[in-house]
Amino acid sequence: MIVTLKALSALLTYPGEELQAAAPEIAPALRKEGLLDDARIAALEPLLRELATRDIFDLQERFVLLFDRSRTLSLNLFEHVHGESRDRGGAMVDLLETYRAGGFEPTGPELPDHLPMLLEFLASRPLAEAREMLADAVHILIALAERLERRGASPYAPVFRALESLSAASAAADLLAEITGLPDDDPEDLAALDAVWEEAMVTFGPDPNAGCPAGRDLLSRMGPGPAPDWTDLKAADGGRR
Repeated sequence: MIVTLKALSALLTYPGEELQAAAPEIAPALRKEGLLDDARIAALEPLLRELATRDIFDLQERFVLLFDRSRTLSLNLFEHVHGESRDRGGAMVDLLETYRAGGFEPTGPELPDHLPMLLEFLASRPLAEAREMLADAVHILIALAERLERRGASPYAPVFRALESLSAASAAADLLAEITGLPDDDPEDLAALDAVWEEAMVTFGPDPNAGCPAGRDLLSRMGPGPAPDWTDLKAADGGRR
């Protein structure tokens, strides 16, 4: 298991008591594995401290404001390249089939392209393969980091910078410009957000005209492998708690 990807997946999930309890163990686990340099790990420390010490309801409210009520910060990757188009449905089906072919069965309410779910899956893959998959999405990761940085010292921005570092890739200028060129939405403007989200829902049934080369490229090179367990983070740091 790639502990670093498992940990970064955890940091991008809705904060709960389990994550709060595990937060002090994450930095030592990252240092032990050694995939991120000291500067990248140090940049994550503010978020880790907040997760460990702040009121859980404040943490949850901030998470929702950032990632659930801001479409331009959505953690659903295909949102940034397909929106609600028909192509997104085909890409989602391909991704779900890739998960299942790799022995990973998604659970919970999130869509298959949800970034924490993708990272959970990639954590079970060989490192070189995981890096390639992250490289396919690096323009999205950089765009999310830049948007968070523009909003002012968000402790979540270093998570996306860490993923960018792990990908060991540079974003194509045209792809990055296409995403970052969209104006940031305002999570406080509820009327505007309601209007944006009132679009056709993505469906995942068979569609002979669907299919998305970009979506398949993101994950098509993955083979079978076991899904990791959340408690592996504890074991990675020597079982401390």
